[in-house]
Amino acid sequence: MADGGGACGGGGGSVDEFLAECEKSGDAAYAAFRSVLERLEDPTTRAGARVFLSDLQGQLQSRPPSEQCFDKFHFQIEEIVLDQYQGYQGRKKLTMMIIPSIFIPEDWSFTFYEGLNRHQDSIFKDKSVAELGCGNGWITIAIAAKWLPVKVYGLDINPRAVKISWINLYLNALDEKGQPIYDSEGKTLLDRVEFHESDLLSYCRDHNIKLERIVGCIPQILNPNPDAMSKMITENASEEFLHSLSNYCALQGFVEDQFGLGLIARAVEEGIAVIQPAGIMIFNMGGRPGQAVCRRLFERRGFRINKLWQTKVLQAADTDISALVEIEKNSPHRFEFFMGLASDQPICARTAWAYGRAGGRISHALSVYSCQLRHPNEVKTIFEFLKNGFHDVSSSLDLFFEDDSVADEKIPFLAYLASALKEDSYFPYEPPAGSKRFRNLIAGFMKTYHHIPLSADNIVVFPTRAAAIENALRLFSPRLAIVDQHLTLNLPRKWLTSLVMEDAEAKDPLEDEITVIEAPHQSDLMIELVKKLKPQVVITGMAHFESVTTSAFQHLLDITKDIGSRLFLDISEHFELSSLPASNGVLKYLAGNPLPAHAAIICGLVKNQVYKDLEVAFVISEEQSIFKVLSETVELLEGNTSAISQNYYGCLFHELLAFQLADRRRHSEREAQKPKSVDAIGIANSAISVLNDSELSISEDQDSTLIHMDVDQSFLHVPSPVKAAIFESFARQNVSEAELDVGLNIRQHIKSEYGFPTDNSTELIYANSSLSLFNKLVLCCIQEGGTLCFPAGSNGNYISAAKFLKANIVTVPTQSAEGFKLTEKSIIEVLETVKRPWVYICGPTISPTGLLYSNHDIEKILSACEKFGARVIIDTSFSGLEFGSDGWGGWDLANSLSKLNSSSNPAFSVCLLGGLSFKLLTGALKFSFLVFNRSNMVDAFHSFPGLSQPHGTVKYAVKKLLGLRERKSGELMDAVATHIEMLKSRSKRLKETLEENGWDVLQPCAGLSMVAKPSAYLDKTVSIKPTPKDGVCAEEGSTYDIKIDNTNIREALLRSTGLCINSSSWTGIPGYCRFTIALDENEFNQALGCIVKFRNVISK
Repeated sequence: MADGGGACGGGGGSVDEFLAECEKSGDAAYAAFRSVLERLEDPTTRAGARVFLSDLQGQLQSRPPSEQCFDKFHFQIEEIVLDQYQGYQGRKKLTMMIIPSIFIPEDWSFTFYEGLNRHQDSIFKDKSVAELGCGNGWITIAIAAKWLPVKVYGLDINPRAVKISWINLYLNALDEKGQPIYDSEGKTLLDRVEFHESDLLSYCRDHNIKLERIVGCIPQILNPNPDAMSKMITENASEEFLHSLSNYCALQGFVEDQFGLGLIARAVEEGIAVIQPAGIMIFNMGGRPGQAVCRRLFERRGFRINKLWQTKVLQAADTDISALVEIEKNSPHRFEFFMGLASDQPICARTAWAYGRAGGRISHALSVYSCQLRHPNEVKTIFEFLKNGFHDVSSSLDLFFEDDSVADEKIPFLAYLASALKEDSYFPYEPPAGSKRFRNLIAGFMKTYHHIPLSADNIVVFPTRAAAIENALRLFSPRLAIVDQHLTLNLPRKWLTSLVMEDAEAKDPLEDEITVIEAPHQSDLMIELVKKLKPQVVITGMAHFESVTTSAFQHLLDITKDIGSRLFLDISEHFELSSLPASNGVLKYLAGNPLPAHAAIICGLVKNQVYKDLEVAFVISEEQSIFKVLSETVELLEGNTSAISQNYYGCLFHELLAFQLADRRRHSEREAQKPKSVDAIGIANSAISVLNDSELSISEDQDSTLIHMDVDQSFLHVPSPVKAAIFESFARQNVSEAELDVGLNIRQHIKSEYGFPTDNSTELIYANSSLSLFNKLVLCCIQEGGTLCFPAGSNGNYISAAKFLKANIVTVPTQSAEGFKLTEKSIIEVLETVKRPWVYICGPTISPTGLLYSNHDIEKILSACEKFGARVIIDTSFSGLEFGSDGWGGWDLANSLSKLNSSSNPAFSVCLLGGLSFKLLTGALKFSFLVFNRSNMVDAFHSFPGLSQPHGTVKYAVKKLLGLRERKSGELMDAVATHIEMLKSRSKRLKETLEENGWDVLQPCAGLSMVAKPSAYLDKTVSIKPTPKDGVCAEEGSTYDIKIDNTNIREALLRSTGLCINSSSWTGIPGYCRFTIALDENEFNQALGCIVKFRNVISK
């Protein structure tokens, strides 16, 4: 800094010497004022420095006009008159200094201040405020002077602007004699105002300052220059560069960049993070992009907005709008300009450009918007999630809703989803009966709003109401069922056309001969039918006029009990997710009376405000045995109900319960039923037999934590692209049909992965789970009179499901020498003895062994099947994560099938069944598909409706992820590679641990599971603690011994260590148990510890 600048204004130098120093250059003038600021900051020299500034201002007023002063001395001191603006009271003017390297106040900032004046005087009173892009600080100081906020932070990225703002603060906080000016509360502007160098709100964010008001007069960039911000910003940078900061020339990475609004968009999103829940943001908005675009910038981020003020300003003559002309050329968007200040008809950028080139003056609107978050805490949660690696998704976010009820539903769900995706690295295990959280919320709603004392163990969740009804009928397998005509739409045609109502003794128990009679939607007519026909099962709803009282329901309960029928009553039409639910006779009855053992309640949830096709259903039963068999039935026939759907409706229940005070509501009129375990009335013997013999999921006790190596789910880390796709699928609005059409992507996927031939005419069938698609194929096999052939060593749940559906099943022997794989020889030996064979093949990855079928293997098997006209089901659901596949080479089914399709056997057909949750690492996001190579199978498949379809949000996410995979997107492909390496490492570690502890292991090379034989433990004895179901004395601390064999190894390991596996009765391979390895890292390590612990328990 020059010596003259150091003496002037500080050490007794004259005003003339100071001006002489300033005249040298803009940098010299700035250095001179830095010296003055240092004296102003020192309380001992503050008064003298302020007097010097008064003298400086006085001398300038006696010199030539101020414009020449600015050019000659590189600064200017001027007065901004405030009392001319509407509604202003208080200080009449501000004394302000400017220098060339900072933004000079102009129409934009004056209009902005006018807009602030239109707010009530209380808008800033006693509030914490920040002004973005404060320039020389005049608006910051004016806010403090007029409205007396607790604190105003003036923020600017230009370091010189901040220094000059401090000088202006002292100019207005002290009088001409250097004495403090006190306001009505006894404070000075120095108590209320601070200026800081800050890129937008970074200072407040870094210092954890929460604001109640944020204001900003932020420029719009007409031709963003990505390189403009690449230089280091320091106060020693050139004046030209520092002045350019007032235009923030860099692209901001927002969709609004294309309209020049990217910087404002970033300011708004940064503001969401630091604004208090009831806070208000006020921004100046140039109207060139169009008023709708300006409003949408705020509205899609969850703000309610109010236009405070609007005027027109002339477009600066030196501003090039050709970039806007180019945008109009390449898009349908039209910018808004006006011819002069008087015109009210907008013209586009191209017209404005031509008019301006011809010498005309063009203007644009300038508006001041006040905005406030409609769901502040939830929106904050959403943006906190997006800024942590999901910024790209923010361009798809749309939180604007015309209907407040829609906003009140969707924004809290998005916040819940954002929180869950941010905090959870994987989707945790949920029992087949439904998410425990979701069932607890349903029970809580019933208790709080309807005074019915239910628990989670009274509720079973189904994908849809149709699935609940069909599954219940298959479970009870009645000779005759009467079903409300409104509820028969998705039942199998055969049930609705059968007339087999008599001669029950002659009925073949293996045949599906359910007869369904449709009944009117009116209880008195239904009751008349029930009395006459005496069905085993009744499924009905109630007319609206009957639903408001208990009498119709009581009459149905009485008549079905008298004739020994099981009753399922549907309340879907009358169940309201509301804080003021209407009177409901059924729920009113249950508030005072337990639900009889022969009755259950069905409720399909479809009444949400956003997604009319998003469904989940639940069944209520207070009979423990019914809860158990319904849970097992949904596991066998549907798999797990969509976690996303449960979470969506769970969020609605949570919102209705969150504001309730505990124990304030009156207590239930009756006590909750104590769990009872009695024989289930009316359940088909065949169903009971299958359920008892199946190894299904193990239910956890209230206080126990089990480790599940017995479920076909992945609990590995869900990668960021998957989380982004899930969130974006819900964040979007107005999604087009094309964005939900996954057909092309699925065809490309099965072609590239398996070489399966398809074309545009090939019908693709989608479902939530591969298991539900498989079960429809089983029904096709039964209808055709076929026999389902399973290789020994197939997925146990699939075999149990087929048995439950009463399919005719044959096991194809496999040998340990071939790794228990199906071979051409073994399949031929079986097919020679079977009529109308259906062959199930799990591949390329075999579940549960984790081995692979080569292309040569599958070609030989298909050739053998073709000779016998077999229908072949190839299940690829467990494929896609091959880690020991060197030399495997993949599949080319197109070549294999092209040879076979040319043969003369018309019965031969192949369908490809698949799922994407493993291949795309989607965790709980389930999506499965089915495709036939022969169209004649499609009609048979569709004769069994009721398939639970994936919701549009799932299709959107899957399409996005398949697109990333096709483009070999780095992050997704890296995640897949990481998972494959992890599975390879896991299989090695598990194999080593098992072998070290007495198990014989079949080495896997793909998938999520492996099998091993407990050779060292057979015929050994283990002591375990009894439970009530053991039927032995359960005194405290008592144990009893069991001898380990293939039938009880699962129970012994579970009771000794808490580790859940599948035994050989599930795998179908004598002696071999199944272990899944796609666990969370901590649980996998605990599982290894359980295996060691089991050896130690046996050793004792």
